[in-house]
Formats: sequence, C-alpha cells, structure tokens
Amino acid sequence: MKMIKQIILVFCLTIAGTQIAKADGDAGTVKRYTISGNIKDKSTGEELLGATVFVKGLQSGAVTNLYGFYSLSLQPGIYTLMYSYVGYNTIEKEVKLSADVTFNIELETKQEVLQEAVITGVKKNENITKTEMSVMKMDVKTISKIPALMGEVDIIKAIQLLPGVQSTSEGSSGFSVRGGSPDQNLIILDEATVYNASHLMGFFSVFNNDAIKDVQIYKGDIPASSGGRLSSLLDIRMKEGNSKNYSATGGIGTISSRLTLEGPVITDRSSFIVSGRRTYADMFLPLSSDKGLRDNKLYFYDFNAKINHRINDNNRLFASGYFGRDVFKNNGFEMSNGNKTATLRWNHLFSKKLFSNFTMLYSKYDYKLGTASGTADAFEWISNLEDLSAKGDFSYYINPKNTLKFGASATYHTFDLGKAVGKGEESSITDYLIPKSYASEYAVYVGDEQTLFGCLTMKYGLRYSVFEDVGHATYYVYDKTNFKEYTVTDTIHQSGNGAYKTYGGLEPRLGLTLTLNEVSSVKASYSRTRQYIHLAQNSTSGTPLDLWYPSSPNVKPQLADQYAIGYFRNFKDNMFETSAEVYYKNMEHSIDFRDHADLLLNRAMEGELRVGNSWSYGVEFLVKKNEGKLNGWVSYTLSKSERKIKEINEGKIYPSSYDKPHNINIVLNYELSKRVYVSANWIYATGAPFTPPIARANIGGKIVPIYAERNSKRMPDYHRLDLSLTLKGKEKPNKKWHSDLNFSLYNAYGRKNAWAINFVQNEDNPNETYAEKIYLFSVIPSVTYNFHF
Repeated sequence: MKMIKQIILVFCLTIAGTQIAKADGDAGTVKRYTISGNIKDKSTGEELLGATVFVKGLQSGAVTNLYGFYSLSLQPGIYTLMYSYVGYNTIEKEVKLSADVTFNIELETKQEVLQEAVITGVKKNENITKTEMSVMKMDVKTISKIPALMGEVDIIKAIQLLPGVQSTSEGSSGFSVRGGSPDQNLIILDEATVYNASHLMGFFSVFNNDAIKDVQIYKGDIPASSGGRLSSLLDIRMKEGNSKNYSATGGIGTISSRLTLEGPVITDRSSFIVSGRRTYADMFLPLSSDKGLRDNKLYFYDFNAKINHRINDNNRLFASGYFGRDVFKNNGFEMSNGNKTATLRWNHLFSKKLFSNFTMLYSKYDYKLGTASGTADAFEWISNLEDLSAKGDFSYYINPKNTLKFGASATYHTFDLGKAVGKGEESSITDYLIPKSYASEYAVYVGDEQTLFGCLTMKYGLRYSVFEDVGHATYYVYDKTNFKEYTVTDTIHQSGNGAYKTYGGLEPRLGLTLTLNEVSSVKASYSRTRQYIHLAQNSTSGTPLDLWYPSSPNVKPQLADQYAIGYFRNFKDNMFETSAEVYYKNMEHSIDFRDHADLLLNRAMEGELRVGNSWSYGVEFLVKKNEGKLNGWVSYTLSKSERKIKEINEGKIYPSSYDKPHNINIVLNYELSKRVYVSANWIYATGAPFTPPIARANIGGKIVPIYAERNSKRMPDYHRLDLSLTLKGKEKPNKKWHSDLNFSLYNAYGRKNAWAINFVQNEDNPNETYAEKIYLFSVIPSVTYNFHF
C-alpha cells in the first residue's frame, strides 16, 4: 500500500510539473498559436509515423508521433511549412498565423519506384539531428526484399542483420541485443506484449509482414514510457487499413500462403484490415507413401485484425488483435502453442498542445503437449502466462524546442508454470501441478525533449516502477550451503489477496545530441532498466516449452545500467550515412542455471537458479547507402559479454551463451531494371560458446562425463550467403492487378553451420567419446508469388 501511495504521489507531481511547464512557457512571452493535425498517405489514408513539418527560415519544426499527430506552436506571422516523408512528394503550405489552426495533410507517393534498402529516416540528415541513438527503424518494403528462409519474409530475421543484434542460433527467431539474453527483449505488437515470437521451433516469427506498418528497435536508449526489460524494445505497429479504397495483398510461397484484405468502413472516417497466413505442408502428408506420416499434422497459422474509427478531429478509436498457433500431431503425440493479443486504444486531444492515448491490453501465451487417449500413460501438460494491462500516455507540446511526455501503466500477471494431468479414463497418471502465482506491475514516467542551444539537444526522463507478488501462492525456503544443489527447508503457503513481496525503484534516462554541423553530430545516452519477469530456457535456440516466471521472495529483479556514446557522419549530400557507437552495460542480479538444471514441471525450480553479475561492452559500426541502383548497408560489431556468478564455474568469469565477439552483416540491393532487382545478404559471426566434456568417471558401473569450465569452447564460426531475384509484372495505365515473382536461395554455398554439438559414446568402445555436429540447413531454394490489387 505504501508503494501505491508513492506512485500516486509521483504521478500527481508529474501532472503538477506539466502545469508549471505550461505556465512557464506562456508567461512573459509573446502570444503563440498552435498548428496541429495529422499527416497521412493520400492513397490509403494511413497515418505516417515520423513525418516532418519544417518551418522555412526558422530551422525548426515538428515530427509526427506514433499516431501521425503533430503540434507546432509559433508566434503570429506568415510562415511557409514543408510537409515531408521519405518516398513521398513534399508539400509546401503558406499560412498566416493569427489563431490556432488544424491542418490535416495527405502526402502522395513519388511516381518513381524506390528500391531503397533503407533503415528509414524522415529527412536526409535526420540520423544526425534526432536525439535518439541506438535506435533503428526498418521500412517494411526493405524487409520484404531481404532473402528469406523458405521465402517467408520475416521481421525478426531482418532485425538480426542490424549492428548489435545477433541470432541466438541457426534459423532461430530468438535474438540477442548487445550480449543480452532473448528474454531481455520486450517485443510489443500494437503495445501488447508478445512473449513467444516464433513459429515452428523458432524458424519463423509470428509477424506477417503484410499486416505490419512500422518496426522500430531500441537497443539501449529505451524511452521512459517503456520498461520491464534490460536489453531492447522491439516496437511493432500494425497497419490501420485503407480508408479510401478496398484492396487485397497476398502471396503463395513454398511453405505457406497469406492474404490481407483492407478497406473503408466509412470512407475517410473508419477502416479495417484482416490478414491471415497458414503453412500447408501437412496437407500433402496424406499422399505420402509412408503410412506413418499420413496422419501427421504440422502447421502454423496467424490471424491479424484491426479496425479504427475517427469520431472527430479530437477523438479516435482503435481495436486490434493477433491470434496465432503452432500444431504438431502424430499417432501417439501432440503439441501446440500460441499467442493471443488484444489492444483497445482511444486517442484524445485535450487541446491543440495536449495529446493523449488511453490503452487497454490483453496478452496470453500458452502451450500444451501430451499423448493420445486410450492408454495407461496418456497425459496432457499445460502451461500459460496471461497479462491484463491499462495505460495512459500524454504528450504536451510546449513549444518547437520543448516536448513533455508523461503517463502511467498497470499490469496484472497470471503465471501458470505447468500442470500434467491424466488424459482419458484409461490413464493411470497422477495429476501433478505447480501452483499458479500472480503479480501486479505499476509504473509512472515523465520525460522531456528540449533544445538547450542551437546545437545541443537534451532528452531526459524518469520512470518509477513497482512489482508486487500478490494473492495465493506457494514458495520455498532453501538451504544454500551446498551450492551445487539447494535443498528445501520450508514451504510457505501465502493466502489472501494482498502483496507478500514488493520490489521497485527509479529508472532514469538521459540522452544528449551535440550537432557539430549539418552532416555530423556526437550523441551520448544513459539508461537504467529493471526486469521483473524472467525466462527459463533449456537451450539458446529456444523452444515452445520455455517458462516465464516472476521475481519473488527468492528471485530479485535484474537491473542494468547502460552507457553509450556515438559519432554520426553523412557524406555525398547525405547519400552515405555512417556511425560508430561504443556501449557498456553492467547488469546486477543476473540469472543463470546450475549444471544439469531441472526446469520442467519442477515446483522448486527457483532452487535451480544461480545469481550474480554480468556485463557487456562493444563498438558498432554502420555504413548505409540510401540512394542509387546499388544500395544497402554494412555493419560490424566487436563485442564481449561475460558473467561472474559465485556458484558457477568456481566463481570465475565465463562468457555468456550469447558472447559472439565478431559479427558482420552485408545487405545489398541492386536494381537491374525497373522490373528486375536482386538482393543479397552475407552474415559472419564468431561461433557460440558451449561447455564440452573433458573426462569421464565410472560411477556404479556407469560412465559419467566430467565437463570443462562453463562455455570454455566455441562452435565453428558461422557464415552464410542468401540471394534473391524479384521479377515485377508489367505496369500499365489503370492496371489494378500488380504482382511479382521472387526466387530466394538460403545458404547459397551450402555452409553446414553447427546448430548443436553432441558428444556421443562409441558403441564399440565405451571408453571413447566423439563429437557429433548437428546442422539444420544446406542450400534451400524457394519461390513466392506476391500480388496486390
């Protein structure tokens, strides 16, 4: 209760600070009037995120927020405004400002086809002037050009090609940011958390590119409005639907097909989009000559839906949802897992300067596996994690040089770590369950972006978060004398609805941008983040059986402090963008698991955890070419990620499982003609660390391996070349049907990259053990037919 009172106090101070800022901004100065509105795509009515409004002669302006809204306060006078966005024609508008005005602007796409492999920007030198660093925004058109595994365009696979971001294993949708673990990445779809973003054991992500509007990853400079993870925020926004005309987009590929429909409900007032995707390899299994395969099922599906309605210029409603599932089934075994998210948002303008967004969120991840009914050992195992959240976010546009943001959020978590029950009347399996646990998470924040001088801009914020374990629960007290294996000394049964353990604290954020000239700048940032829920994994590749569990009396929240500084420089009239960023991240209460940890259906799983400190540091280089027939980017990351936990590796420092010192990504697009273009990407990374056996012991007649120091050896270095060729259909006046044919070649030179290394005992000579490399893919060709009408 004390923590809740503190939250209310901080929030009241935030509101009071807003009123003070407003008074200070208006008192003793010349009267200002506000120009505000939305910037949209003229052909679809979709809001453009990050479009710019530039005031000629003043060298100032505004940028649209995540909902396409902008606000700009100026003294009375005559101004020329320039509205622009990458890939669209710029509009100039002259205005005589003598009162508050609303201008809703629609921009037209440029006539020429842009074949740009860009990590987009809103103006040519926006990468120089923006206050953010360690932040990258990817255009969905760029993502669609990148060669893909089995032709499946994949947002997360594209993210893995950016500096500081690495795949956790071959073909996996899991990713590590600056040496962090996958659970340290907050992935949100229309603000709802996606806890498992992968299909088919991680080979594909859950995001259908046809339904996505905007993708942005924050690798360290996470806004004060977001928290709960140490490494990154991946913010994905769905399209809102075409409010002008009905249209369809889709594709037929090697492994799956997809279809997206969108259009107006009320022209220029409301629109919808629905998008579906399904694999169909299982449809051909009944034709197999192998009788054992005919009844098998292996597929995944996605469904995205969104509807929005503009009530008036001051109010707008959005409702969106995602539903996806993986299914595997054969004669004796079945497994499925999936995500559900739902978002309900209300945008409201309290005034031309004060924008608000109120959101209700629902998120659920679940999995189940079991055996067929009718036998004595038939069972079903179920686990899930469910969230219900509410939040309010506000933006107050004080003046062109000062924007204040503040808000609050609350989330109720339900953790069901698992239960196994007998299936069918014939089953003799005794029910086994882990008691559910519940937690509440609260946060308030305030942040400001302010131009101090003409060349120095500061972004600063403060977040205060609280996490409470609440309700009925069962937890254990451990004797930690034997660090190899904790023993349970007491069982605590918590009753009632109140909090029985509370954590919390401040999370400051700071960013500075020193603009040296029009083509170069220096930036620095600092952020503190806290993570209250964690992931138990049996492997770095990730599986549907990974378990999320909360901080508790035995598990403290993880804490990270990250520092970064970078130099940004453009060349050839901003055709080339270059950057170099150095970072250092220090983490406390880092979690790892003891040797031979038992994580599944273990009531005392917290006894398997070992806690210590970790850190990562490195330098990231990026060169991009944004224009011309040949375009793309090259990145190189030199990094180190280490841990020190007293009860692991004899207390000595060891590399984390995500320590890959060298990582190179080359992404290139080349336009052969207006109808033909080719793309290629080449990836190189140092092999992932692992722990090999170095000796054996004979215990009770059984040979038991003795392992080396934790993560003391490395797999072979990883490298791969992917290629694609796209042939576009002929363009004719008034043509409604547009299509292209894409040929992709994954792992073009057939590199057999290690997915895992097993150590196998020789059957002929039990005293001999040999290493066995497991690889997943050789050369994989694919063909995809895409269409739009």
